[in-house]
Amino acid sequence: GAAGGGGGAAGGGGGAAGGGGGEDIKQGGAVRFRTSFHNTILDVMRDRGWKETDSEASWDVLWGDREWVYEIFDTMRLENQRVNHFRNGRELCRKDLLVKNLKRKKRALERESKPEEAENYDFSPVTFVLPREYAMFVEEFKAHGGVYIMKPIGSAQGKGIFLFTKLSEISEWRTDYKYARGEEDKAKKDDAEAYVVQRYISNPYLIGGKKFDLRIYVLVTNFSPLQVWFHRSGFARFSHTRYSSDPRDIANNFMHLTNVAIQKTAENYEARSGGKWDIRSLKLYMVGQFGREMVDELFWRMQMMVLRSLFAVQQVMINDRHCFELYGYDIMIDDALKPWLIEVNASPSLTANTREDYDLKSDMLHDLFDVMDLEGNLKGDEEHVGGFDLIYDNGYVEMPQQDSCWSSYLGAAIPPPGTTHARSGATGRTASRPHASSSSNGEAAADSIEAARGEAGEGDKTERISRRRPGSSSKKRSSRNQAPSSGV
Repeated sequence: GAAGGGGGAAGGGGGAAGGGGGEDIKQGGAVRFRTSFHNTILDVMRDRGWKETDSEASWDVLWGDREWVYEIFDTMRLENQRVNHFRNGRELCRKDLLVKNLKRKKRALERESKPEEAENYDFSPVTFVLPREYAMFVEEFKAHGGVYIMKPIGSAQGKGIFLFTKLSEISEWRTDYKYARGEEDKAKKDDAEAYVVQRYISNPYLIGGKKFDLRIYVLVTNFSPLQVWFHRSGFARFSHTRYSSDPRDIANNFMHLTNVAIQKTAENYEARSGGKWDIRSLKLYMVGQFGREMVDELFWRMQMMVLRSLFAVQQVMINDRHCFELYGYDIMIDDALKPWLIEVNASPSLTANTREDYDLKSDMLHDLFDVMDLEGNLKGDEEHVGGFDLIYDNGYVEMPQQDSCWSSYLGAAIPPPGTTHARSGATGRTASRPHASSSSNGEAAADSIEAARGEAGEGDKTERISRRRPGSSSKKRSSRNQAPSSGV
């Protein structure tokens, strides 16, 4: 069920007084929260000493599902309250709309005579929306053939996904949509769920012979102007069956789909690790295999891919000062070390399946709420808060240049709890790669920007450990004004 419920005074969702309100949090009042989730998000909110409420309107922060925002948000008038979704997040997170926006952005760049930057938007597999684009898909399929993957546009956790190599394998599905006759068939067609069909990435980069994808966490606190935070943590999700491109194995979901919901049903599922590997360990492994320069370029390209996806939807997103959103980006790497955007999740799973997974997600959420600063502890000029790094603030945020050799904080060491670090100067709002250009709406010619190099000192080279657990006092989170470690 959706968290929060309806109610509240009718009227616009943004800026108008009324609805919530009450005591001033910054004057010592406890933060009041409402959520329907019973996982790490609930534990973290309680761990911070916040007060849970079931009030329909008197709360300071609501962590709900997307349906609550779509159905209820516009009926409420909010004061100094925060909600964890933007109003039309479907533009980024629904598979068909994401593809539409990426294609539109690419066409706009081509019309502006920016072909090189337009080419940088080629990070999503060839995609069509069925049944609407079935004829175009058939032309593509007949011209190139290969393996394709079908996905319901609104599904999650691998539900409804299948692979195919022949048009005849989707003829029955196609007939239901395309060739419906009569009232009964027409009703079936109208009720049927739309799908996206994508060229399958059949040459994935493998570790131990197994396929994996990456989950990274991105926090957007504003779309106008765009403000983006990356968390240094994340993880790789592995299949539990060695990969094979043999067409006879095409129906083996344990080989081709990395979703935890699918993999945990496999006979050889490894419950201890949950089939996951933290992104820091992955980065170190890849450096040992390919060298620092190639891995640095890969991680930079992943970061720019995320930013470009946000540039593509920036102009259509409804910005609201009450909203923020944590996105879970799913990325795959092929055997040429090219990153591919698989999908963007507006409600990334915060349920943990191992102790390490719990620690990673709860630490990340603590850092998120430190960024949101409902308690009023920050000065407002921070670029680093815990494991979150500000990478875009109406322009590229510059990384330190001295003794530097890394382009992205992604996969870097996590600073101690509560660590913050302010921007060093006014120049911190532009990227430091040569020939950088920027604009207020995020349409920089990013392909010509050299990597902003982050520090890589001799700091923390050890495995990260649990920093907080349920029941620990939030008052201990005070080690502020320490410079962050950006070394791998």
